[in-house]
Amino acid sequence: MNDRNKQVSRRGFIKAGAAGTVALLGGALFNPGSLLGGVAHSESSDAHKGNHQGSQGSPKSSHGMQHGYEPGTEVTEGLVMAREALTNFDYGKVSQSADGRTIREYEMTALEKEIEIIKGVKFPGWTYNGTIPGPTIRCTEGDIVRVKFINATGHPHSIHFHGIHPTNMDGLEQIPPGGTFTYEFEAKPAGMMVYHCHVQPFRHHLHKGMYGNFIIDPKIPRKPAHEMSMVMNGYDLDFDGENEVYTVNGYAFAYMQEPVKVKAGELVRIYLSNFLEFDLINSFHLHANFFHYYATGADPEARPYFTDTVMLGQGERGLVEITFPAPGKYMFHAHISEFTELGWMGFFEAE
Repeated sequence: MNDRNKQVSRRGFIKAGAAGTVALLGGALFNPGSLLGGVAHSESSDAHKGNHQGSQGSPKSSHGMQHGYEPGTEVTEGLVMAREALTNFDYGKVSQSADGRTIREYEMTALEKEIEIIKGVKFPGWTYNGTIPGPTIRCTEGDIVRVKFINATGHPHSIHFHGIHPTNMDGLEQIPPGGTFTYEFEAKPAGMMVYHCHVQPFRHHLHKGMYGNFIIDPKIPRKPAHEMSMVMNGYDLDFDGENEVYTVNGYAFAYMQEPVKVKAGELVRIYLSNFLEFDLINSFHLHANFFHYYATGADPEARPYFTDTVMLGQGERGLVEITFPAPGKYMFHAHISEFTELGWMGFFEAE
């Protein structure tokens, strides 16, 4: 694919619209036969061999979507996934140990599933429990976390949890297709953690969707807030090592189509992480307001940044705390123009 076609595919992708997007993907963006029924397929791609060119490949066009992009109103499967990912926290099945400690049990199944990432376009994902990102796991510092992992795919996978735990629970051992393994550890330290597959090639397993947020609440609760989870990611649809779509919680422009409802004057807390592959950094920028940012969130007494923009490498995460001073629509997006134009953009609507 020459540079000119690559530019067309990256910029024309969103502009083409629903049906037009599928047609476009069948042309400039994909080799013949790589788009079947609106699904990008790549099992024979060099990406599976680890031969990525990386994001230093083709030049990037300055043409594309503007802030006035209208994603429509149709409620699609992908939009529902992003809506649920925002506020669904999995606290597990709770019981007590003999010594009175809280045990939280979870079940995580690796599944191969086609995920809708924008209307009419599906991505051949590798998932935890059938979604990208995977479920947001939540517990309290000191809890015993017990995660039964089932690999129902045709590839080896694992779960690597960030945090402090025994090395034999670190997710470095591959679980073969059809295999199971139970991870068990004490949740610590308090703060914003993440989890992801740790099987090589790492970039492929992560890019395909195997990641999620892992929140360890402090024993002394944080002050009350309207809480939500946001995972920043991207999709390389032609598997050449460059992303064509960027999102929060897996679906392009989800929160432009359905702005995130908040109350003016109410504290909003976002558990924010970055799992973007093939690009060195990602970012979160808020319009018309500032927020406090607690890197990793492990120290509630830490002095936060007071800013309107934070930059995150892959695996970096933190707590964003915002109070919206007045009713209105407050835009948020990546402060990297290309990411914004290709799907990573939304609104908070304060009422």
